[in-house]
Amino acid sequence: MSEEIDKKETDTVKKSSGKGVLSTPVWAAIAVAALIVGVLVGRFVLGRTTTVSLNGATTFSEDQLDNTIATYVYDGKTYNVTAREVIEANTSLDSAANDDGTYNVPTADDTVSFARNQIVLQAAKDQGLSVSDDDVSQYATDTLGTDDYSTIASNYSLDEDTTKSILSDAALMKKLRDSVVTTTVPTSPTAPTAPSDGNSDTATAEYAQYIIALAGDEWDSTNNTWAGTDGTYYAALSSYAISNDSATYAAAEAAYYVAYSAYNTASSSVSTEWTNYVNTLLSNATIQIGSLAV
Repeated sequence: MSEEIDKKETDTVKKSSGKGVLSTPVWAAIAVAALIVGVLVGRFVLGRTTTVSLNGATTFSEDQLDNTIATYVYDGKTYNVTAREVIEANTSLDSAANDDGTYNVPTADDTVSFARNQIVLQAAKDQGLSVSDDDVSQYATDTLGTDDYSTIASNYSLDEDTTKSILSDAALMKKLRDSVVTTTVPTSPTAPTAPSDGNSDTATAEYAQYIIALAGDEWDSTNNTWAGTDGTYYAALSSYAISNDSATYAAAEAAYYVAYSAYNTASSSVSTEWTNYVNTLLSNATIQIGSLAV
């Protein structure tokens, strides 16, 4: 009987013990850093029979890294997956090497993740999407705070070429996601600064302007009052005394929760749209894996 594999979304990536190998593919860590791409969720059906045999091997020598360890079928075409490709999606070859110069056979989970990513990237290319060096640089800066590939490579136990390749793939996935997701996510709000005396009833012009900026057209600055009574900010803040020049920290904090709730709702909608899209792609794919370690 065929088995369905679900990859759950995660917000954390932890380093496993030994040689800095990551427990989740590095591209996922890069993507999750800004919740832009996210770990792809999807159903990827395992084939009933195994056409790839590893003869019970649990390690590879360096000259076997380009051996096929799995095949997957997508859109009527068959693709081979090599040990080298899967390993380099997680770490550098130097970091992955055992003390005797051999390499552990990639796990089934890592192999499926690699194939799944390739399918999504192929979907992007099928739409005519691509990324430039500037796009990749901007993506790295937005998600990791730097486009210094040497520094990023060092942090993730990679070499620079592999780092740039992973970032390029992640940037392309983001471009695909942006092309298929219709929900607009507002800017994540910044919480108001608490008063130094800890008194939530402290009122200042700064808190008033903070609220007005979040409320947008729900606030009528000309008439110094709410523009209407049917808005979400009015519903949460109508019991507070607010003017153009004065509002309490408590009111500002309440406004922040409204804004953050809207941000979370939109983010959840984006995640659902993206997941459904990816699942649709993966529902048309199958993968057959050799006898891999688990």
